[in-house]
Amino acid sequence: MKAAVLFKPNEPLQVLDCELDPPKALEVRVKMKASGVCQSDWHVMNGDWPSPMPIVPGHEAAGEILECGPGVTTVKPGDHVIFSFRPHCGRCRYCSQGRTVLCIGRAGSPPGALYDGTLRIKYKGQGINQMARIGTFAEEVVVPEEMVVPIRKDMPWAQAALVGCCVATGVGAVTRHAKIEAGSTVLVIGCGGVGLNAIQGAVLSGAGKVIAADILDNKLEMAKTFGATHTINTATDNDPVKKVKEIAGLGVDYSFDAVSNDRTQALAFDALAPGGHAVAVGISAATVRATYSPFMMVFSEKTVSGTFYGSVRPDLDFPVLVDHYMNKRLNIDGLISRTYKLDEINDGFKRMMAGEVARGVVVFD
Repeated sequence: MKAAVLFKPNEPLQVLDCELDPPKALEVRVKMKASGVCQSDWHVMNGDWPSPMPIVPGHEAAGEILECGPGVTTVKPGDHVIFSFRPHCGRCRYCSQGRTVLCIGRAGSPPGALYDGTLRIKYKGQGINQMARIGTFAEEVVVPEEMVVPIRKDMPWAQAALVGCCVATGVGAVTRHAKIEAGSTVLVIGCGGVGLNAIQGAVLSGAGKVIAADILDNKLEMAKTFGATHTINTATDNDPVKKVKEIAGLGVDYSFDAVSNDRTQALAFDALAPGGHAVAVGISAATVRATYSPFMMVFSEKTVSGTFYGSVRPDLDFPVLVDHYMNKRLNIDGLISRTYKLDEINDGFKRMMAGEVARGVVVFD
Protein backbone atom coordinates (compact mmCIF):
# COMPACT_ATOMS: atom_id res chain seq x y z
CA MET A 1 0.00 0.00 0.00
CA LYS A 2 1.08 3.60 -0.58
CA ALA A 3 1.81 6.08 2.19
CA ALA A 4 3.04 9.69 2.31
CA VAL A 5 6.24 9.62 4.40
CA LEU A 6 8.17 12.50 5.96
CA PHE A 7 11.85 11.68 6.50
CA LYS A 8 13.02 15.10 7.74
CA PRO A 9 11.24 18.32 8.76
CA ASN A 10 10.81 20.91 6.01
CA GLU A 11 11.13 18.34 3.24
CA PRO A 12 8.31 17.33 0.87
CA LEU A 13 6.28 14.24 1.69
CA GLN A 14 7.30 11.20 -0.36
CA VAL A 15 4.52 8.89 -1.55
CA LEU A 16 6.07 5.43 -1.31
CA ASP A 17 5.09 1.76 -1.64
CA CYS A 18 5.13 0.48 1.94
CA GLU A 19 4.39 -2.77 3.73
CA LEU A 20 1.79 -3.05 6.48
CA ASP A 21 1.94 -5.67 9.20
CA PRO A 22 -1.37 -7.24 10.27
CA PRO A 23 -3.20 -6.11 13.41
CA LYS A 24 -2.30 -7.59 16.78
CA ALA A 25 -4.59 -7.94 19.78
CA LEU A 26 -7.02 -5.00 20.21
CA GLU A 27 -5.92 -3.50 16.87
CA VAL A 28 -7.76 -3.03 13.58
CA ARG A 29 -6.73 -2.64 9.95
CA VAL A 30 -8.57 0.16 8.16
CA LYS A 31 -8.88 1.00 4.48
CA MET A 32 -8.57 4.78 4.24
CA LYS A 33 -11.36 6.58 2.40
CA ALA A 34 -10.62 10.27 3.09
CA SER A 35 -8.13 12.30 5.12
CA GLY A 36 -8.18 16.05 5.72
CA VAL A 37 -5.17 18.32 5.15
CA CYS A 38 -4.80 20.11 8.48
CA GLN A 39 -2.56 22.73 10.08
CA SER A 40 -1.62 20.22 12.79
CA ASP A 41 0.00 18.01 10.15
CA TRP A 42 1.96 21.04 9.01
CA HIS A 43 3.29 21.60 12.54
CA VAL A 44 4.81 18.11 12.35
CA MET A 45 6.09 18.62 8.82
CA ASN A 46 7.89 21.90 9.55
CA GLY A 47 9.32 20.82 12.90
CA ASP A 48 7.15 22.99 15.17
CA TRP A 49 6.17 19.83 17.01
CA PRO A 50 9.21 17.55 17.40
CA SER A 51 8.21 14.08 16.19
CA PRO A 52 9.98 10.77 15.62
CA MET A 53 11.13 10.35 12.02
CA PRO A 54 10.39 8.95 9.53
CA ILE A 55 6.67 9.44 10.02
CA VAL A 56 3.38 9.28 8.14
CA PRO A 57 1.39 12.42 9.04
CA GLY A 58 -2.39 12.67 8.92
CA HIS A 59 -4.94 12.46 11.72
CA GLU A 60 -8.32 13.71 10.41
CA ALA A 61 -9.81 10.79 8.56
CA ALA A 62 -12.48 8.19 7.94
CA GLY A 63 -12.32 4.68 6.58
CA GLU A 64 -13.68 1.13 6.50
CA ILE A 65 -12.66 -1.69 8.83
CA LEU A 66 -10.94 -4.48 6.89
CA GLU A 67 -9.64 -6.76 9.64
CA CYS A 68 -9.81 -7.03 13.42
CA GLY A 69 -7.16 -8.44 15.71
CA PRO A 70 -7.90 -10.74 18.65
CA GLY A 71 -10.10 -9.26 21.34
CA VAL A 72 -11.70 -6.47 19.27
CA THR A 73 -15.36 -6.05 20.23
CA THR A 74 -16.47 -2.51 19.29
CA VAL A 75 -16.13 -2.77 15.49
CA LYS A 76 -16.18 -5.47 12.82
CA PRO A 77 -15.10 -5.74 9.15
CA GLY A 78 -17.27 -3.55 6.95
CA ASP A 79 -17.95 -0.93 9.61
CA HIS A 80 -17.46 2.72 8.68
CA VAL A 81 -15.35 4.62 11.21
CA ILE A 82 -13.95 8.04 12.01
CA PHE A 83 -10.49 8.16 13.53
CA SER A 84 -9.92 9.78 16.91
CA PHE A 85 -6.37 11.07 17.31
CA ARG A 86 -6.52 10.73 21.10
CA PRO A 87 -6.21 7.46 23.04
CA HIS A 88 -8.99 6.38 25.36
CA CYS A 89 -7.78 3.82 27.88
CA GLY A 90 -11.02 4.02 29.88
CA ARG A 91 -9.24 3.62 33.22
CA CYS A 92 -7.05 6.65 33.97
CA ARG A 93 -8.27 9.57 36.11
CA TYR A 94 -9.29 11.62 33.07
CA CYS A 95 -11.11 8.84 31.23
CA SER A 96 -12.91 8.07 34.49
CA GLN A 97 -14.05 11.71 34.64
CA GLY A 98 -15.31 11.63 31.06
CA ARG A 99 -12.45 13.89 29.89
CA THR A 100 -11.13 11.33 27.44
CA VAL A 101 -9.11 13.76 25.30
CA LEU A 102 -6.77 14.15 28.30
CA CYS A 103 -6.19 10.38 28.62
CA ILE A 104 -2.84 9.57 30.26
CA GLY A 105 -3.29 5.82 30.33
CA ARG A 106 -1.17 5.32 27.21
CA ALA A 107 1.61 7.75 28.11
CA GLY A 108 4.19 4.99 28.49
CA SER A 109 4.23 3.92 24.83
CA PRO A 110 6.58 5.72 22.41
CA PRO A 111 5.02 8.50 20.31
CA GLY A 112 4.40 7.34 16.78
CA ALA A 113 4.34 3.66 17.71
CA LEU A 114 1.42 1.46 18.65
CA TYR A 115 0.83 0.65 22.29
CA ASP A 116 3.20 -2.32 22.35
CA GLY A 117 5.99 0.01 21.21
CA THR A 118 6.33 -1.48 17.71
CA LEU A 119 5.70 -0.04 14.24
CA ARG A 120 3.27 -1.53 11.71
CA ILE A 121 4.27 0.43 8.57
CA LYS A 122 7.58 -0.54 6.93
CA TYR A 123 9.53 0.87 3.99
CA LYS A 124 12.33 -1.37 2.73
CA GLY A 125 12.47 -2.95 6.16
CA GLN A 126 12.61 0.37 8.03
CA GLY A 127 9.84 1.05 10.54
CA ILE A 128 7.74 4.16 9.89
CA ASN A 129 6.06 6.08 12.71
CA GLN A 130 2.40 7.12 12.55
CA MET A 131 1.35 10.61 13.62
CA ALA A 132 -0.86 10.32 16.72
CA ARG A 133 -0.47 6.54 16.28
CA ILE A 134 -2.82 6.66 13.29
CA GLY A 135 -0.89 8.35 10.42
CA THR A 136 -3.79 8.60 7.99
CA PHE A 137 -1.97 9.72 4.83
CA ALA A 138 -1.82 6.07 3.80
CA GLU A 139 -4.04 3.76 1.82
CA GLU A 140 -4.32 1.39 4.79
CA VAL A 141 -3.36 1.61 8.46
CA VAL A 142 -3.30 -0.54 11.56
CA VAL A 143 -4.39 1.36 14.67
CA PRO A 144 -5.65 0.64 18.20
CA GLU A 145 -9.31 -0.30 18.36
CA GLU A 146 -10.04 2.54 20.78
CA MET A 147 -8.97 5.13 18.19
CA VAL A 148 -11.79 4.45 15.74
CA VAL A 149 -15.44 5.37 16.26
CA PRO A 150 -18.15 3.55 14.26
CA ILE A 151 -20.68 5.75 12.43
CA ARG A 152 -23.74 5.33 10.21
CA LYS A 153 -22.96 4.10 6.70
CA ASP A 154 -24.85 6.79 4.78
CA MET A 155 -22.41 9.51 5.88
CA PRO A 156 -20.21 10.66 2.93
CA TRP A 157 -16.54 9.84 3.40
CA ALA A 158 -14.94 13.28 2.94
CA GLN A 159 -17.43 14.90 5.29
CA ALA A 160 -16.96 12.11 7.82
CA ALA A 161 -13.21 12.69 7.80
CA LEU A 162 -13.60 16.32 8.83
CA VAL A 163 -15.73 15.35 11.81
CA GLY A 164 -12.57 13.71 13.18
CA CYS A 165 -10.74 17.00 13.75
CA CYS A 166 -11.86 20.44 12.55
CA VAL A 167 -15.60 19.91 13.06
CA ALA A 168 -15.23 18.28 16.47
CA THR A 169 -12.63 20.83 17.61
CA GLY A 170 -14.49 23.95 16.49
CA VAL A 171 -18.01 22.93 17.43
CA GLY A 172 -16.86 21.26 20.63
CA ALA A 173 -14.92 24.32 21.78
CA VAL A 174 -18.18 26.23 21.88
CA THR A 175 -20.69 23.57 22.90
CA ARG A 176 -18.63 21.18 25.04
CA HIS A 177 -15.91 23.39 26.53
CA ALA A 178 -17.35 26.90 26.89
CA LYS A 179 -21.01 25.83 26.88
CA ILE A 180 -22.11 29.28 25.77
CA GLU A 181 -25.57 30.56 26.59
CA ALA A 182 -28.21 31.45 24.00
CA GLY A 183 -28.00 35.14 23.15
CA SER A 184 -24.27 35.39 23.86
CA THR A 185 -21.97 37.60 21.81
CA VAL A 186 -19.07 35.67 20.33
CA LEU A 187 -15.79 36.51 18.61
CA VAL A 188 -14.04 33.85 16.50
CA ILE A 189 -10.45 34.63 15.46
CA GLY A 190 -9.20 32.73 12.43
CA CYS A 191 -11.63 31.47 9.80
CA GLY A 192 -9.99 28.25 8.66
CA GLY A 193 -11.56 24.85 9.20
CA VAL A 194 -11.61 25.05 13.01
CA GLY A 195 -12.74 28.67 13.17
CA LEU A 196 -15.60 28.14 10.74
CA ASN A 197 -16.80 25.28 12.90
CA ALA A 198 -16.58 27.42 16.02
CA ILE A 199 -18.88 29.83 14.19
CA GLN A 200 -21.23 26.93 13.46
CA GLY A 201 -21.08 25.89 17.11
CA ALA A 202 -22.06 29.40 18.16
CA VAL A 203 -25.01 29.36 15.77
CA LEU A 204 -26.08 25.93 17.05
CA SER A 205 -25.99 27.33 20.59
CA GLY A 206 -28.16 30.32 19.72
CA ALA A 207 -25.53 33.06 19.92
CA GLY A 208 -26.91 36.58 19.38
CA LYS A 209 -23.95 38.08 17.50
CA VAL A 210 -21.07 36.14 15.97
CA ILE A 211 -18.08 38.25 14.95
CA ALA A 212 -15.50 36.65 12.66
CA ALA A 213 -11.94 38.02 12.50
CA ASP A 214 -9.26 37.11 9.96
CA ILE A 215 -6.55 38.72 7.83
CA LEU A 216 -8.02 37.51 4.51
CA ASP A 217 -11.21 38.88 2.99
CA ASN A 218 -12.01 35.61 1.23
CA LYS A 219 -12.01 33.83 4.60
CA LEU A 220 -14.31 36.49 6.06
CA GLU A 221 -16.74 36.12 3.17
CA MET A 222 -16.77 32.39 3.79
CA ALA A 223 -17.42 33.00 7.50
CA LYS A 224 -20.65 34.77 6.61
CA THR A 225 -21.93 31.64 4.89
CA PHE A 226 -21.36 29.70 8.12
CA GLY A 227 -23.32 32.13 10.27
CA ALA A 228 -21.07 35.08 11.13
CA THR A 229 -23.17 38.22 11.60
CA HIS A 230 -20.19 40.62 11.50
CA THR A 231 -16.60 40.49 10.20
CA ILE A 232 -13.34 42.27 10.98
CA ASN A 233 -10.19 42.22 8.85
CA THR A 234 -7.46 42.51 11.46
CA ALA A 235 -4.84 43.21 8.78
CA THR A 236 -6.52 46.42 7.66
CA ASP A 237 -8.36 47.53 10.82
CA ASN A 238 -6.00 49.51 13.03
CA ASP A 239 -7.95 48.84 16.22
CA PRO A 240 -9.88 45.55 16.08
CA VAL A 241 -10.70 45.69 19.80
CA LYS A 242 -12.43 49.02 19.29
CA LYS A 243 -14.28 47.55 16.32
CA VAL A 244 -15.47 44.60 18.42
CA LYS A 245 -16.80 46.97 21.07
CA GLU A 246 -18.58 49.06 18.44
CA ILE A 247 -20.44 45.88 17.52
CA ALA A 248 -20.84 44.30 20.95
CA GLY A 249 -20.89 47.21 23.40
CA LEU A 250 -18.68 46.36 26.39
CA GLY A 251 -17.08 43.54 24.42
CA VAL A 252 -17.94 39.93 23.70
CA ASP A 253 -19.06 37.33 26.20
CA TYR A 254 -16.88 34.66 24.60
CA SER A 255 -13.88 34.67 22.26
CA PHE A 256 -12.45 31.63 20.49
CA ASP A 257 -8.92 31.88 19.09
CA ALA A 258 -8.44 29.33 16.34
CA VAL A 259 -4.94 30.69 15.57
CA SER A 260 -3.31 31.07 19.01
CA ASN A 261 -0.29 33.25 18.48
CA ASP A 262 0.79 36.15 20.68
CA ARG A 263 -1.24 38.75 18.75
CA THR A 264 -4.44 36.74 18.46
CA GLN A 265 -4.34 35.74 22.12
CA ALA A 266 -4.08 39.41 23.10
CA LEU A 267 -7.05 40.25 20.87
CA ALA A 268 -9.10 37.39 22.32
CA PHE A 269 -8.51 38.71 25.85
CA ASP A 270 -8.81 42.44 25.22
CA ALA A 271 -12.04 42.07 23.24
CA LEU A 272 -13.86 40.48 26.19
CA ALA A 273 -16.55 42.25 28.16
CA PRO A 274 -16.17 42.11 31.96
CA GLY A 275 -16.82 38.55 33.06
CA GLY A 276 -16.02 37.26 29.58
CA HIS A 277 -14.31 34.00 28.69
CA ALA A 278 -11.45 33.68 26.17
CA VAL A 279 -10.79 30.18 24.82
CA ALA A 280 -7.57 29.14 23.08
CA VAL A 281 -8.52 26.57 20.44
CA GLY A 282 -5.75 26.59 17.84
CA ILE A 283 -2.47 24.88 18.74
CA SER A 284 0.56 27.13 18.43
CA ALA A 285 4.22 26.26 18.10
CA ALA A 286 5.60 25.19 21.48
CA THR A 287 7.73 28.36 21.77
CA VAL A 288 4.84 30.85 21.51
CA ARG A 289 4.10 32.94 24.62
CA ALA A 290 1.03 35.14 25.17
CA THR A 291 0.73 38.30 27.28
CA TYR A 292 -2.35 39.21 29.33
CA SER A 293 -3.03 41.94 31.83
CA PRO A 294 -3.42 40.36 35.29
CA PHE A 295 -4.86 43.72 36.41
CA MET A 296 -7.70 43.46 33.91
CA MET A 297 -8.15 39.74 34.56
CA VAL A 298 -8.74 40.44 38.27
CA PHE A 299 -10.78 43.64 38.11
CA SER A 300 -12.87 42.49 35.13
CA GLU A 301 -13.13 38.85 36.22
CA LYS A 302 -12.07 37.61 32.81
CA THR A 303 -11.42 33.93 32.25
CA VAL A 304 -8.80 32.41 29.94
CA SER A 305 -8.85 28.68 29.19
CA GLY A 306 -7.64 26.21 26.61
CA THR A 307 -9.52 23.40 24.93
CA PHE A 308 -7.87 20.38 23.33
CA TYR A 309 -9.86 18.68 20.58
CA GLY A 310 -12.85 20.83 21.55
CA SER A 311 -13.09 18.88 24.83
CA VAL A 312 -15.22 16.36 22.96
CA ARG A 313 -15.88 12.74 23.88
CA PRO A 314 -15.32 11.09 20.49
CA ASP A 315 -17.24 7.87 21.17
CA LEU A 316 -20.32 9.90 22.07
CA ASP A 317 -19.91 13.09 20.08
CA PHE A 318 -18.79 11.90 16.64
CA PRO A 319 -22.08 10.09 15.91
CA VAL A 320 -24.02 13.14 17.13
CA LEU A 321 -22.04 15.46 14.83
CA VAL A 322 -22.66 13.05 11.96
CA ASP A 323 -26.38 13.18 12.70
CA HIS A 324 -26.25 16.99 12.79
CA TYR A 325 -24.75 16.95 9.29
CA MET A 326 -27.23 14.43 7.96
CA ASN A 327 -30.09 16.49 9.45
CA LYS A 328 -28.67 19.69 7.86
CA ARG A 329 -27.78 21.36 11.15
CA LEU A 330 -24.08 21.48 10.23
CA ASN A 331 -22.58 22.63 6.94
CA ILE A 332 -19.63 20.36 6.26
CA ASP A 333 -19.98 20.42 2.48
CA GLY A 334 -19.00 24.09 2.47
CA LEU A 335 -15.76 23.33 4.31
CA ILE A 336 -14.40 21.19 1.50
CA SER A 337 -12.70 23.60 -0.90
CA ARG A 338 -10.65 21.04 -2.83
CA THR A 339 -10.02 17.32 -2.99
CA TYR A 340 -6.72 15.65 -3.88
CA LYS A 341 -5.29 12.28 -4.68
CA LEU A 342 -2.57 11.02 -2.35
CA ASP A 343 0.20 11.88 -4.80
CA GLU A 344 -1.05 15.51 -4.84
CA ILE A 345 -0.67 15.94 -1.10
CA ASN A 346 2.23 18.40 -1.18
CA ASP A 347 0.15 20.70 -3.39
CA GLY A 348 -2.60 20.44 -0.80
CA PHE A 349 -0.34 21.83 1.90
CA LYS A 350 0.88 24.64 -0.36
CA ARG A 351 -2.71 25.72 -0.99
CA MET A 352 -3.57 25.48 2.69
CA MET A 353 -0.64 27.68 3.74
CA ALA A 354 -1.52 30.20 1.02
CA GLY A 355 -4.99 30.58 2.55
CA GLU A 356 -6.73 29.33 -0.58
CA VAL A 357 -8.93 26.72 1.10
CA ALA A 358 -11.11 26.15 4.13
CA ARG A 359 -10.22 22.48 4.03
CA GLY A 360 -8.59 20.26 1.47
CA VAL A 361 -9.27 16.53 1.62
CA VAL A 362 -7.26 13.62 0.25
CA VAL A 363 -9.76 11.17 -1.20
CA PHE A 364 -8.70 7.55 -1.72
CA ASP A 365 -10.09 5.19 -4.34
